Amino acid sequence: MKLDRAGLVRTLIVVVLGALVALAGSQGGARVAGWPVFALAVAAAFVIQWIVFVPSYRAQTEHFFDLTGSLTYISLTVLIALLTPGQDARGWLLGALVVIWAARLGSFLFTRVRRSGADDRFDEIKPNLTRFLSVWTIQGLWVTMTAAAAWIAMTSASKVPLDAFAAVGLVVWLIGFGFEVVADLQKSRFKADPANAGRFISTGLWSVSRHPNYFGEILLWIGVAIIALPALSGWQYIALLSPVFVALLLIKLSGIPLLEAKADKKWGGQADYEEYKRRTPVLLPFGRR
Repeated sequence: MKLDRAGLVRTLIVVVLGALVALAGSQGGARVAGWPVFALAVAAAFVIQWIVFVPSYRAQTEHFFDLTGSLTYISLTVLIALLTPGQDARGWLLGALVVIWAARLGSFLFTRVRRSGADDRFDEIKPNLTRFLSVWTIQGLWVTMTAAAAWIAMTSASKVPLDAFAAVGLVVWLIGFGFEVVADLQKSRFKADPANAGRFISTGLWSVSRHPNYFGEILLWIGVAIIALPALSGWQYIALLSPVFVALLLIKLSGIPLLEAKADKKWGGQADYEEYKRRTPVLLPFGRR
């Protein structure tokens, strides 16, 4: 059994961050048997990951990682909607958007892993108990932070009728969701064509952004935060960190940097790839190169 002190420290830090978010976001929120609904959801988000981690580590598999994350979003969002007294139209709208997004992305990622047989991001992590545990724990924080705006607004005691914020936020969410879905479908079809074996995609949305799916992901969570905004007050405004967290994670940490490095290693130096990088923005469509 391989252990890593850094992995253990990372796990503890992530748990503390989750606890702080739960404490802040629960202020002025609904309670069940004296317990804040939002805090219970945050705790459950972590516990679910740890439960699935145990058999996953023993079997040395990551096949259920993305699926677990998606099912966590769906199950806890539904529970929050049902447990919060007087759930209003804004809350139901936010819950529906989270569930739709999670169901679509989770099924897509699970199918992709099943088709490919493995996710090479986990190759060096799986044998190390504490590093693998930290990844599952980080997913608990990922669920908490990305869904925070929706969950906190859904549990908030402040009930505000649907308004311009809801309309604008929904439009932003639809644009972001559309970008993510179309980009994923385009890449899946590209990779499924034997003629494209060993090649990189540079068509469709991938011709205006090197990571259009991530652009869509960030945009849709901005939409959720816009819808949630009128229902927030006091410490609940911590919910607005949700799209910021998503953007930082994808742009600076686990998303774009890893994929860019992987692509450079595979195609770096090839004239067509270097030209693609020169003319195509990293994230924002039609933005700066």
